[in-house]
Amino acid sequence: DVQLAESGGGPVRAGGSLTLSCAVSGYTYRRNGRRYRRNCIGWFRQVSGKEREGVASIWTRDGTTDSYYADFSKGRFVISQDSAKNTVDLQLDGLKPEDSAMYYCAVGVSDCSLNYMAAADFRFWGQGTQVSVSS
Repeated sequence: DVQLAESGGGPVRAGGSLTLSCAVSGYTYRRNGRRYRRNCIGWFRQVSGKEREGVASIWTRDGTTDSYYADFSKGRFVISQDSAKNTVDLQLDGLKPEDSAMYYCAVGVSDCSLNYMAAADFRFWGQGTQVSVSS
């Protein structure tokens, strides 16, 4: 089955930038007795004691690549995929202290949407990478 591993987190000052990378191994996964090909990859973040929230997701369907961004990430974060390297990167610019969290990537097991992303629709979570933004 597909496996994901995040990297690139660390401490940064407010206003700074980081590039998170999600290394994806494997192209298929098994669910409910059927094998599916992975398509959508999403980035989430979680602060201790709070629910995991979607940051951005990316997918390719019928030759067209689309992405979703949470309101708080629009204009500051950019998600991209490199098919040759099997990575999905999340560029974080203009970081704020409230962006401090553990960031995770995961595989979407439902069709990804331009309008929302929910943790319940994602599986095969990586171990996470910590982003700490100081003021």
